[in-house]
Amino acid sequence: MKSEGEFDVVVVGGGLGGFSAAVSAARNGASTLLLERYGFLGGMATAGLVNPFMSFHVGGKEIIKGILREVIERLTEMGGYNPKNRSFDPEIMKYILDRMALEAGVELLYHTVFIDSVVSEGGYIKGILIYNKSGLSLVMGKMFVDGTGDGDLAVSAGAPFEKGRASDGLTQPMTLNFDLAAVNFKELPSGEELNEAYRKAKIRGEITCPRENLLWFRTTRDGLIHFNTTRILKADGTNGRDLTRAEIEGRRQAFEIVGWLKKTFPAFRDAYVVRSGPQVGVRETRRIIGEYILNAEDILEARKFRDAVCRGSYPIDIHSPTGEGTIIKHPPPGEYYEIPYRCLIPRGVENLLIASRCISTTHEAHSAVRIMPIVMGIGQAAGIAAALCVKKNVTPRRLNFQDLREALRESGALI
Repeated sequence: MKSEGEFDVVVVGGGLGGFSAAVSAARNGASTLLLERYGFLGGMATAGLVNPFMSFHVGGKEIIKGILREVIERLTEMGGYNPKNRSFDPEIMKYILDRMALEAGVELLYHTVFIDSVVSEGGYIKGILIYNKSGLSLVMGKMFVDGTGDGDLAVSAGAPFEKGRASDGLTQPMTLNFDLAAVNFKELPSGEELNEAYRKAKIRGEITCPRENLLWFRTTRDGLIHFNTTRILKADGTNGRDLTRAEIEGRRQAFEIVGWLKKTFPAFRDAYVVRSGPQVGVRETRRIIGEYILNAEDILEARKFRDAVCRGSYPIDIHSPTGEGTIIKHPPPGEYYEIPYRCLIPRGVENLLIASRCISTTHEAHSAVRIMPIVMGIGQAAGIAAALCVKKNVTPRRLNFQDLREALRESGALI
């Protein structure tokens, strides 16, 4: 079998978490390979067309910085960021992530899918099998980082996991995001007017989307509106047939909504779908069980941890898995919670860290920490920790946390 080489750190999945991990590992001296199934980085921010960044602020001040702040500054320089609502241009995002990864010394391998892991006795990953147009290959590594969002690498290596809510195992619904161009902002109704008309259209049967209201955002471009409204129920993001159904149903809902908007409001008369996400947006799949399981009380009581690697202020935000409704529960006003390093360390595997939404949490806590700014903070911590583990020849469990804390602060992270 062909070999793609051996690296200090191998990151599987180039979403914002995996990207942040790879850049951080490389900046800390580790030879780093980043594998991505698409031809670009960004994950849900680009492939899922998820926009904008949800809040990472307390009292108007940012509580997550580091690589997230660098990305925002570069987006701003290129005219690809709207500070009023934190929306960004996904095409500029792709370009910036390429440049930052290459500048850090990360080796990129696009159009490559993860197949399986090679695990020795004792729970050590020796290498991974990958596939692309060059065929089947083996990549060897000292440390591995799972940035897949679904825990694909962790599960293949034997890490335990949970999926969905405790009562019935259902996960949050999926959403096909899309952008409408040529919207006349001068004639645009208020959000309240749009939602009232939407609710009446649902009663009349003109709209069959299960979501209770229209969720939309202005973007970085005049006349362009982003919609995060479609809702695909009871679909498992780790099941190929469910994903296929979700893509088809998401497009059906999107064009139903667009057709209704065009015939109902003059502001949308000339509007058209300029793009939809290359893949359906997935909020939740597996949650890897780690050394600590973050729970709802940790979020709602704004708990702090001695081994904190990232902060968060986003609330518990659960889109109903079965129909209408969204549950939102906030931390105390002016407070933030912390995410401990232990949530990044999966049980049962020695040389692996998690750098995506599937860190160790309950269903409720997951709904808060899944957002992109928090995932970038998690990824930055995972990448630095992986590089330190290689440098000091220790496993993540045995890494001196004070060394990690110091390196995180030097990298611009707020902890």
